[in-house]
Amino acid sequence: MTFEASPPDPRTAARSAAFEDGLSGTNLERAGDHNQRVTLQAIRARGPITRADLADITNLTAPAIANITRRLLNEGMILKAGRLTGGRGQPATRLVVNPDGAFSIGLNIDRDHITVVALDFVGQVRFRASREVHFAMPEEVHAFVRDTLETLRRDRLIDFDRLIGMGIGMPDDLGRVRLPNRPEAYEVWSEIDLQAWFSDLIDAPVVLENDAAAAAIGEMQFGHGLQSRSFIYTLISAGLGGGLVINGHYFRGADGRSGEIGFLPIDNGAIDHGSEATLQDAVSLYALYARLIRHGINATVPADLEDLSPQAQSVVDTWLDEAARLLYMPFLTLNCALNPEAHYIGGRMPAAIIDGLCDRLNALYAGLSDRRLPPIAPIQRAALAMDACACGAGILPFNERFLPIREALMKSA
Repeated sequence: MTFEASPPDPRTAARSAAFEDGLSGTNLERAGDHNQRVTLQAIRARGPITRADLADITNLTAPAIANITRRLLNEGMILKAGRLTGGRGQPATRLVVNPDGAFSIGLNIDRDHITVVALDFVGQVRFRASREVHFAMPEEVHAFVRDTLETLRRDRLIDFDRLIGMGIGMPDDLGRVRLPNRPEAYEVWSEIDLQAWFSDLIDAPVVLENDAAAAAIGEMQFGHGLQSRSFIYTLISAGLGGGLVINGHYFRGADGRSGEIGFLPIDNGAIDHGSEATLQDAVSLYALYARLIRHGINATVPADLEDLSPQAQSVVDTWLDEAARLLYMPFLTLNCALNPEAHYIGGRMPAAIIDGLCDRLNALYAGLSDRRLPPIAPIQRAALAMDACACGAGILPFNERFLPIREALMKSA
């Protein structure tokens, strides 16, 4: 099979006159759409909530809130959830987001797995399908997604009339990075227009994003980001990536790769077998698998990292010590540059291993409390962990249509 060459990647295309982004105005239609997005987000984050409380939170007038909530009720995006009693006058109606108000599909493609999730409007996973496969080729991924969508339709697990899109999260360099055992044919991933490749499977828009960015956006909209407006997100998967959320908005950077630390160089010999050259060569799932295999312990999928023998746990503990040492300075630099509220680590590693890494890093930073440094943000496991990229990808269509993002307010009609 032949593939058409991809058009320029919109995530990395250079912008002419980029300064104009900061001067973009908006019109009444855009402002109205933004106000609806803000109201809907407030209902999702604080619901059940009354219209009076919505007005206080959003700083919108009572008539504006009445109009917006009426429209959302008529469109089935929110529901009435009883009345608040105990005060004077007529009891106030409380509002919640309707889980069946909209659905999306999230697809995560990586070098070691394919995962598809179907999300409802409150971010709950209604269906999940995953296959542990190393270096899956495009035809295999396409067939897997097709079969998953057929199952969803056949079993009526979601309402396809309310399906608003599919988000795809995958590493930027999926077809380019050289890894052990990677087939030469895998480079074809760099030649495919993914949005066109999957558009025949779904009658809705297809959104493409870097996997770490998708995970960070998902954490921002449906995870710990509801409590932290500025945070660093680090994704540990087959590789190592990251993203930055600043003042409640995902910060893309000039080329859409903010927080990308996986390709930072490290000294050869930084860990025991001496062949690592970049940070993700030492801190990633593949790096941990390789460490275990060198000690005679079979490990090729995340499930192999559960219920470890004492010998395997000792190898993992040593790896965690070294991973914390290697991440210490990059994380500290990011913290001092950004002054975030928190730092979250997500990915496909078991929760116990991520927690162990967080504990080691927090212990190292505790010794800096007497230095003249900005406060060191606590490091903890992300709310969206094992399926962070797939769920984050599934949240992208919600971002495009319903959630309050700067791009929706500033973009031209």
